[in-house]
Amino acid sequence: MERLQKILAQAGIASRRKCEEMILAGVVEVNGEKVTELGVKADPAVDVILVNGKPIRNEKKVYVMLNKPKGVITSASDPQGRKIVSDYLPGIRERVYPVGRLDYDTEGLLLLTNDGEFANLLTHPSHHVPKTYYATVKGVPHGTLLDQLKKGVKLEDGMTAPAEVEYQDVNTEENTSTVRITIYEGRNRQVRRMFEAINHPVVRLRRVKFGELGLHNLARGQFRHLTPVEVKELREAARKSHKVHKK
Repeated sequence: MERLQKILAQAGIASRRKCEEMILAGVVEVNGEKVTELGVKADPAVDVILVNGKPIRNEKKVYVMLNKPKGVITSASDPQGRKIVSDYLPGIRERVYPVGRLDYDTEGLLLLTNDGEFANLLTHPSHHVPKTYYATVKGVPHGTLLDQLKKGVKLEDGMTAPAEVEYQDVNTEENTSTVRITIYEGRNRQVRRMFEAINHPVVRLRRVKFGELGLHNLARGQFRHLTPVEVKELREAARKSHKVHKK
């Protein structure tokens, strides 16, 4: 017997958090009875579980890395008709969804999967999986400002955790500089807000690593499947970081 939201996530319906919202919204049935409370358990091998009137089925687990271009949203659909990440996944029939988010103007490494447990493991706030970006910012933030990022800066939703920061390049003609930054949280637009807090707004942002997984030679707009070893390493990194931060 497993919790219903875990069963739905493992079946590739959505992330566990989204599955909880679906249960509370009353669109899930178990053996003909509507479930609207969290905590209900079921056995997918025995019980008939419906979502929006359709039975769930255990899809083959898919793990994908996409080099997301700028100007693409990480949503299943867009009322404004903008490009969505699934437009860049030809041939993938399973319903995959992003592990975390990259905003419309941010490019780079985006993981997608139909494995809700995997997604939850990598994005849960207690797991602190590192994510590395190249941020091109206006001006040249001097050492004491970068030290603020390293120690943590105050945002409207609280202090950020310490980040790893180092200069990569300075463009004197355009008065911009590129900074490599690694963060251990997943707040909304966090990197952009951190640089805004030190008055050096981001003009280009690209994620290059998720954990130890890097983009390497994956071209913009292209995707590839993760290897079983890469999936295992990401799982282990999330569990290890959770233990380290728990101490």
